[in-house]
Amino acid sequence: MRILLSPSETKSVGGSGSPLDLAALSLPALTDTRRTVAGALVAMCVDDPDGARATLGLGDSLAAEVTHDAHLWSSPTAPALSRYTGVLYDALDQSSFTRATRSRAESRLWIGSALFGLLAAGDPIPHYRLSAGTRLPGLGTLRSVWKPSLTAATSEWADDLVIDLRSGGYQQLGPVPGAVTVDVVTQYPDSTRKVVSHFSKHHKGLLARSLATSRAEMTDIPALLRVARRAGHTLEHDSATTLTMVTLP
Repeated sequence: MRILLSPSETKSVGGSGSPLDLAALSLPALTDTRRTVAGALVAMCVDDPDGARATLGLGDSLAAEVTHDAHLWSSPTAPALSRYTGVLYDALDQSSFTRATRSRAESRLWIGSALFGLLAAGDPIPHYRLSAGTRLPGLGTLRSVWKPSLTAATSEWADDLVIDLRSGGYQQLGPVPGAVTVDVVTQYPDSTRKVVSHFSKHHKGLLARSLATSRAEMTDIPALLRVARRAGHTLEHDSATTLTMVTLP
């Protein structure tokens, strides 16, 4: 089973790993596209820092993010799972993993990225700033850059159960054929349901933790539902490739 997560805008700084080596990342079929996107990002930030701030949508308080991107090739790295922070990753709480649960989680978790396409949980990456909706000079939309290579690279997962918890923007970068998506809704006392972004991220993190750390082998939806429900999650099986996670406010 593979569980795909969205990245986060916020990331930890620093790290103890060697500088970025694209050849060391998982899914080597993406190396050329990663090099193209990284090269365009670094060039923009080195050559035109003020323009880069505007392109990346950064205010004065986040101006240092341009410097981080400019130093992408020389900055220290850290495992992707510990690089990303924020609501989803707080709920995932990878710092509390035991050796056994970390091993299971790292074998199942993947993280979407506007810069790297998809990353395995243990892939070493530097701090960076780039969102799925950004248009880099000379490249057009990142969706147009990533979609062909990402979809091709993940075609080898055709026989695997893939749970795609990425947000819409990151799903569009590279849809995975046959992946099961999960919609998170909050159900109120009057039975109305709404999608609340903050709650969605939090509960996707909790679900990912339950699935990623479970001892059970999940090769189909019924097995996944058993694990999720034992962990206290309410999931509705809407179709062959769609689940709804129902939460309370």
